Amino acid sequence: MTSRIIKLLSREIIASGTMAFHFEKPSDFSFKAGQYIQMTLIDPPETDDDGNTRTLSIASSPYENEVMFAMRIRDKAFKRVLKSMPPGGTVKIDGPFGSLVLPEDKIRPLIFLVGGIGITPVFSILRQALYEKRPQPFYLFYANRKPEDITFKDILCDLQKNFDNFRLITTVTSPEINFPGWTGEKGHLSAKMISAYAPDYQDAFFYVVGSLDMVMSMTTMARQMGIADGFIKYEEFIGY
Repeated sequence: MTSRIIKLLSREIIASGTMAFHFEKPSDFSFKAGQYIQMTLIDPPETDDDGNTRTLSIASSPYENEVMFAMRIRDKAFKRVLKSMPPGGTVKIDGPFGSLVLPEDKIRPLIFLVGGIGITPVFSILRQALYEKRPQPFYLFYANRKPEDITFKDILCDLQKNFDNFRLITTVTSPEINFPGWTGEKGHLSAKMISAYAPDYQDAFFYVVGSLDMVMSMTTMARQMGIADGFIKYEEFIGY
């Protein structure tokens, strides 16, 4: 396993309580869209019981000349250090790892069931698919508690405009709250919602990314919808 030191270029707020961090991409670093790395802080000014290493999905795509990560900002030492790191600061990364990647099959539809910050590997996958001009249908069902929690919202909307075979379906899971101007779906992702927007779901690959509870419920739902295990990929985001 090769370790690399990468330099922070910039950071930005991309949703409520969520930041993106842009780093230089080493010339010898390659990965597949949807993979992740392990990031370790170098001599951090503070630490806690959670330690100085985190597993982070790569949110940028392989064709880009930088590596980008996004995370919810919580009151943890690791995130406080990263949030305050000036441009030029460095971290160590190991990897890439993971098999949540695009299939060789370019015919079957791809259905993504995503919760919250679980969007990061899927964002990489979708942008890479657009770059490769993949011909099959792509459906992103993206659940957040509130509209302001939707990460990469503007870019995802632009993807839908520029990607004829991509459909974005966003839903808020706090339907008891009235969100002025909200025109998307309300409630948790469901078989009814999926079949309404993706009538070809029975032929699709399902990708499920989110909290452990969300992944368990969505994979169970996919099986109940008749999707075989070999056509379901999933990744749990823990501790976010």
